[in-house]
Amino acid sequence: MTVTIKDIAKKAGVSYATVSRALNNRPEVNEKTRREIQKLAEEMGYKPNALARGLVTKETKTLGLIIPDITNPFFPEVARGVEEAAAQAGYNVFLCNTNWLAAKEETYLEVLEEKRVDGLILASVAKDCDVVKRVIKRGTPLVLVNRVLKDVDAHYVVIDNNKGSFQVVEHLLGLGHRIIGFIGGLAHVEATRERLQGYRLALASAGIPVDEDLIRLGTFKKESGYENTISLMKDCKKKPTAIFAANDVLALGVIQAVQDCGLQVPEDVAVIGFDDIPFAAYAEVSLTTVAQPKYTMGEMAAKILIEEIKEGPSKEKKHVVLQPKLVIRKSSGKKR
Repeated sequence: MTVTIKDIAKKAGVSYATVSRALNNRPEVNEKTRREIQKLAEEMGYKPNALARGLVTKETKTLGLIIPDITNPFFPEVARGVEEAAAQAGYNVFLCNTNWLAAKEETYLEVLEEKRVDGLILASVAKDCDVVKRVIKRGTPLVLVNRVLKDVDAHYVVIDNNKGSFQVVEHLLGLGHRIIGFIGGLAHVEATRERLQGYRLALASAGIPVDEDLIRLGTFKKESGYENTISLMKDCKKKPTAIFAANDVLALGVIQAVQDCGLQVPEDVAVIGFDDIPFAAYAEVSLTTVAQPKYTMGEMAAKILIEEIKEGPSKEKKHVVLQPKLVIRKSSGKKR
């Protein structure tokens, strides 16, 4: 049976208010009474009601974290950075997974606000930003991670996608490739647009016309990478000698599709991904990819959010753009 403040008050022979003040170390209670009540509460197995305390303090010591894909190792690493930074500051984290569904994201935003979380960290998948705007307008502190939302005035922590993609294509061009395919995720997501933009810019800088037939967009799942690569290899008049996948999970699908077409990676088709999730370094995969500081991304997002919770809304939003690093492994091959 749950022990309440009223139970302690009855046993101690004091008022409910006196027990509440004693347990919260309020100065209105003398030291002797405070110690006696705190000792009695411990003996009775009393545990504070976090919700009730939150109603009084206006702070629940909880944060909401909404990510799109718990199965993609990129996001758990971001979540680990959030959770550990939050724990150090005395906060707990509610983790929600949308599975790339905007409707689930909207639901989670509403649910977390109803649970009175102190702030939100969001890796958004939505096309429509109105829900996020309403959350901010209601005064809930919010930090975007891994994606910037157009026309949304919020803190964010992201990677320089454009630069990372430019490095990928530049590397492939340096190896002698001229027909380079691009396999991307959801068209409306900022990461897809920016990584595609970097791809285009690198080709243009090398004086190579962009062949739109070499570009395929879908989801960020392995199956999409596989299906779009099969399409690319079957339908294109000029077969790509290299493929840039917009994340490492897509790259797995690309590699499988290339092999199912009777070709070898990297001898026939070089493959490069983006994110540098753990499996990329496995000897069986040895995937050349763009490393993101995933843990740091989550850690910084949590620290920015907690600072706003404690200090109040800042006049200028913090916009953190982390730098990518190309990690070269076997999948990109040698100079042709």
